[in-house]
Formats: sequence, structure tokens, C-alpha cells
Amino acid sequence: MSLIQVIAPHLPFLRRYARALLGDQALGDGYVRAALEGLAADSGAWPAELPPRLGLYRAFQNVLQAAGLPEPSGAPRRDGTAPAERLLRLAPLSRQAFLLTALEGFSNADAARVLSVEPSRIEQLIARAQREIDAELATDVLIIEDEAVIAADIEALVLDLGHRVPGVAATRSEALALAREVRPGLVLADIQLADGSSGIDAVKDILAEHDVPVIFITAFPERLLTGERPEPTFLITKPFQPETVKAAVGQALFFHPGRQGDAAG
Repeated sequence: MSLIQVIAPHLPFLRRYARALLGDQALGDGYVRAALEGLAADSGAWPAELPPRLGLYRAFQNVLQAAGLPEPSGAPRRDGTAPAERLLRLAPLSRQAFLLTALEGFSNADAARVLSVEPSRIEQLIARAQREIDAELATDVLIIEDEAVIAADIEALVLDLGHRVPGVAATRSEALALAREVRPGLVLADIQLADGSSGIDAVKDILAEHDVPVIFITAFPERLLTGERPEPTFLITKPFQPETVKAAVGQALFFHPGRQGDAAG
């Protein structure tokens, strides 16, 4: 099998990464093309020690390092979406680490191999990006959770990120009433609620009136992973790790298309 055949299935994902990283599809495609031309001209440039997808991203990274990651000058290159604008405001290496893990799904260890840095460095870069994102996208967070201790733990995590918690709902009806009152910028929802009502139904009610990102935090993930309906992008299983919740909050706010940088509320 030729090298082109090996890497072809991964090219659409590299183009997605390049567009998000550089803020412009044409610019991103230009760098992808340069990476492919470099591999065609010198087969020895292929990092054979890596799996194909990692190798392709490393080859792209080598081109970026050689040419220098372009920074927007004057009017930044944008594709009209709020996430694209926010990305360009992140420091370049933090932007790369964040996108490799949050958008492309690489583990910290694999992102480190792509960027040729230590895994601990990836953790630092992601933490920096997370702080910048949280500071910019501070918002009102509605928590739908009927267990008081868990609700308090989640609230503490959210407040630690700089967000606000105008209320905690323990039932479907409370959730809808609070959502109508505060119009939250993010919803964190359990599935099984105090009066036997469903957090899934509560979220449906809210989304029917308000476009908002949602993170489900539940001990019953199988109720959402049925294949019978669109499955949630952000699903955290109880008992949860605090850092998992914090990362999901940042990613949900960052990538939700309805967010327009209204950090002030």
C-alpha cells in the first residue's frame, strides 16, 4: 500500500484541524498541501515510527515549525463563527494542544508526540487555554441535579471556573422555570430527578425555547446512548472527576455555535 493510500482516510480530519488552527480554509489547505508535497519529495520525511494518523499530523506540524505559525495581522482571518474568532486569540502552542485534544480527540500523550513535547507540557498548554476560554466565556450556568451534595460539588467547580450559578433545579418543572427566568449560557443536567421526572425531558423543554449547550452528568449514561435519538456531545459518567467536568464546560462553551462571546451575560 502506498503512503498516499495510508494517509488518505485521515486527510479530511487534518484539513479540519488546519482550518480551525489557522482560521481560514484556504490557508489551512495550503499548509496541508505543503506537508503532502514535502512527503512526496522526500519519503524519508515520513515519521515511520508513528501510526498513520499521528504521522500525518506530525508531518503537518513539521511544516508549521519550518514556516512559522502565521499570526493574524490587522483584521484576523475568520470564517464568521464565534469559535473561530476565539481560537485565534489563544496563544499558538496552546491553540494547537487544545485543538488536538478537544477537536481531534488525541490523548495528551499522542498530542505530545505530534508536537514533539513532553506530555506534561501538553497538560500545561491545555490548562492555559482552558483559563483563557473560561475567562472569556463566563456565563450563567443552570444545574439540574436532585442530590444536594452532588449539586454543591458541581456548583463549586463551576464557580471555580469563574462562571455564575443563578440556581439549582431538582425537577423538570423547576428546571424549565429557572431557564425561562435566567436564560442560562450552559446547562449541566442529571437524568433522574427528585420527583421521578427526567432530566432528558427537562433539557428538551429548555432547548425548545433556548439554544444553549448542554452537558449531561449521570450515573445512567446508557439511557442516552441508545442510538434512537441524537446522542449528546458531552456526557460525563458519575462518579465524575473534577477535571473532566471543567474540561467539558470549557469545550461546550467554546464550540457551541450559538455562543457569540457574550461573556458579560
